[in-house]
Amino acid sequence: MALADRWLLPDGVDEALPEKASQIEYLRRNLLNLHESWGYKLVIPPLIEYLDSLLTGAGSDLELETFKVIDQLSGRLMGIRADFTSQVARIDAHCLKDEDVQRLSYSGSVLRTVPAGLDGTRSPIQLGAELYGHGGLESDLEILSLMLETLRVAGLEKLVLDIGHVDIVSGVIDAASITNVEQVKLRELYKAKDLPELEFFVAQLDVPEHVKSWLTALPRLCGGNEVLSQAAAKLDGVGESVSNAINMLNQVVDVIQARFPKVGWHFDLSDLESYSYHTGLVFAAYQPGHGNAIARGGRYNNIGEVFGRSRPATGFSTDLKTLVSLSQPSVEKKLRVLSPVANSAELWAKLSQLREEGYQVVEQLDSNVRIDMFDFQLVNVGNDWQLQAISK
Repeated sequence: MALADRWLLPDGVDEALPEKASQIEYLRRNLLNLHESWGYKLVIPPLIEYLDSLLTGAGSDLELETFKVIDQLSGRLMGIRADFTSQVARIDAHCLKDEDVQRLSYSGSVLRTVPAGLDGTRSPIQLGAELYGHGGLESDLEILSLMLETLRVAGLEKLVLDIGHVDIVSGVIDAASITNVEQVKLRELYKAKDLPELEFFVAQLDVPEHVKSWLTALPRLCGGNEVLSQAAAKLDGVGESVSNAINMLNQVVDVIQARFPKVGWHFDLSDLESYSYHTGLVFAAYQPGHGNAIARGGRYNNIGEVFGRSRPATGFSTDLKTLVSLSQPSVEKKLRVLSPVANSAELWAKLSQLREEGYQVVEQLDSNVRIDMFDFQLVNVGNDWQLQAISK
């Protein structure tokens, strides 16, 4: 590598310089305090784990995002986490073993082999919350509300909530009774939103006409609140799981609109952007003008089973770097004091006192200091150390 290139970082990997780093840390503390006020307890999983534990129950899509390394001590394959969910599920199932509802929150760096979206990063600072032990709509609403409140506290007000349910896609495909190969192809077309190819593919399937109408209608059920009534009509007769999912989405709209009346709505009932471990309600929050989701979550009831305890679960996550870039939080700056080097017990005691009072105290190591970068200078007046304002 040429000397001029040694400072370059890999594509999709960035660093936070002092101003941005202080914004990230300020926001992290505020949001974790918010989660604590809701009853969520902080956990700090390791950055790296044995791969078979890290990816257990997480699905093939997360496996593709995970960096793999060889453990020099054991010779086993290890993974650098690309997402927290499977780790927190392991903690709930194997470490805490509490049968009651468990509320956990987390924050830390993750690393991904590919960026999320066109302008995404490979090194997010992920923050999120998980709720274990309750499978009802109430816990879905709690997590969804906490996600929206997290974004509000972060300073993001103009939000659009994209919401769907895994059972709708699965129910329609199951009702078609097509082969596994055809199911895979159909899901690929739904994900790509390739409607002409979808029409052609469905036309070749050996299924009744009313089933074909369900399969082609699904990706067109996309838009505002009117989508739910359209879905109830066009997917009538598909099955109970689909009807229940549509009813659940209507209940979610009623509750969340009452709690967060300014939030906009978007429905895409063929959406397959969530991880494959999701099993129910899925959702993502967007801000107009920003292409990628700024927060994402949903239900994943089966993920803890492989750790010896299957419990209902739901959660969400967001990226602190993205939140800071969109909201530009204002961090209160401490008053800065320039002090001589503390070469006496009295001066050291004064510096310690000022720091405890909230001042930022810097000792002057040499004469090459910009005085105008400080608010006060500590001077000795009659054997008494006093703050002297610096005129600018």
